[in-house]
Amino acid sequence: MRRSLGLGLYLFASWLAFGTARRMVKKRLDNGKEHETRHPERLGTASLPRPKGPLIWLHAASVGEALSLLDLVDRILKRRPDVHVLVTTGTVTSAELMEKRLPERAMHQFVPVDAARVVKRFLNHWRPDVAVWTESELWPALIHHTHRTGCPMYLVNARMSERSARRLHRSLGLGRAVLQRFRRILAQDETAAVRFVYAGAPPEIVEITGSLKESAMPLPVDEAALKSFSGKLAGKQIWLAASTHPGEEEIVSAAHRQARRTAHGLILILVPRHPERGSAVAKELRAAGWRVAQRSAGEELTRDTEIYLADTMGEMGLWYRLAPVSFVGGSLVEVGGHNPYEPGLLGSAILHGPYVHNFEAAYESFHAANAAVRVPRGDELGRSLVETLPADRTAALAANAWRVTSDGTDTAQMLCDLLTAELPQAQDAA
Repeated sequence: MRRSLGLGLYLFASWLAFGTARRMVKKRLDNGKEHETRHPERLGTASLPRPKGPLIWLHAASVGEALSLLDLVDRILKRRPDVHVLVTTGTVTSAELMEKRLPERAMHQFVPVDAARVVKRFLNHWRPDVAVWTESELWPALIHHTHRTGCPMYLVNARMSERSARRLHRSLGLGRAVLQRFRRILAQDETAAVRFVYAGAPPEIVEITGSLKESAMPLPVDEAALKSFSGKLAGKQIWLAASTHPGEEEIVSAAHRQARRTAHGLILILVPRHPERGSAVAKELRAAGWRVAQRSAGEELTRDTEIYLADTMGEMGLWYRLAPVSFVGGSLVEVGGHNPYEPGLLGSAILHGPYVHNFEAAYESFHAANAAVRVPRGDELGRSLVETLPADRTAALAANAWRVTSDGTDTAQMLCDLLTAELPQAQDAA
């Protein structure tokens, strides 16, 4: 396999980077960005033993990508009772969620930083039989050394920004050297496929398969919590602002105020993307005159509540089921949007802003089916919300969204077939 000057320089630097990696992890730990007891995993020191038998390693950058893997994990484990699955992510929030959601025979670890000594320590311990990267998480040293072990590698849900494609194209062969190490690159859409080839991927390994998120199962829900909140909210109009980022809460607040002029008693359920921002968001909302109940503080939703701040993890399945209309955040600021399949699967009409490049193909599908409303600017969210709240409009959007999500190709089953075919035949297989 051809080497490149760009990859050679990167790998040389990665051999010298162990001390820098330790200092970086220590600094992140001091800033609360690493797990208090599990941070050694970031330096390749495992906190769990490697189980016996075949091991499939799935890597996802953060929460959304990790959630998209859960259905695939379930399919693999049902298909092969002798197999274990390792899921790695890079954020504390995603780790906490995976610990709650991963089934038996699946485990979570933090992904090692991309320094050669760290990577080799990780690989020597886990010895994966197959490795899967998701979306756009490409660490050259980790990919290079994994490939050198002989482990087949796949890139799934693959997407790439135009800027990243240009950067890899001009990277002294780094893009080509990294991407050619994958056995297959399964792109979300045609745009992503073209960008991967431009960045250096051999065209024969790039395939358009859609996204795992299209074939994901509906988000789970605590039935007792659903029954309780359904009772408290009975007879009230509700809307949801999901996965909001800094700058969006102010826009959502203004839209809520505008909508309440015609929809008297309207309640907003507000879910910040990062729950640790909850107290700061609550303070800002109260300063603006809102009556707020904060879930993480144990405050009850009462008849006087105007905004319910749901600053917790792992409950989006509850909020999407309760709200007939959902604004999907990260889209009125330049974050790139979040997963529209989650509300679509649960019967919630979708509003979103203009910045949805993380899910560009998905939103195109939703718009083609009249299944989502694009809000071009923040100051138009209130008007769009008022137009969407009537029951007939909400029902039509939700029905169309459900059809889009249920028509998705079963990428998870196809990938399950590919990955399990790479493994040694089970001893007790029929």
